[in-house]
Amino acid sequence: MRTPAGTECKYFYGDYFRGRSLEECRLLKATGQQWSPDLCKTCPAPGIQRANACEFLSMRATVERPLTAVFQRRVQLKAYCDKSNKPVTEPHIGCGECHPLPPIFDVKP
Repeated sequence: MRTPAGTECKYFYGDYFRGRSLEECRLLKATGQQWSPDLCKTCPAPGIQRANACEFLSMRATVERPLTAVFQRRVQLKAYCDKSNKPVTEPHIGCGECHPLPPIFDVKP
């Protein structure tokens, strides 16, 4: 569904049927965090979903405020691979074990 920031995100839910105006982020709701529409502007989840479609990638989100109180709140994500049972350091790329490159791309000496 399209977020208030204009990007597609599978975790955003909006119910506008017959005048309703319910909007929520189900990724933040699962961790008990408070959501507001301004968080969608800087959330990395839609970009990760576009770059990596691995079915085994799971994300856990927290809302944090950088160093000082002047900066706006931001969503921080931690990714984990359910297949290899390891944390993923670069969620845009993946863990590297679920979808290995085909042998044609191997560099031979």
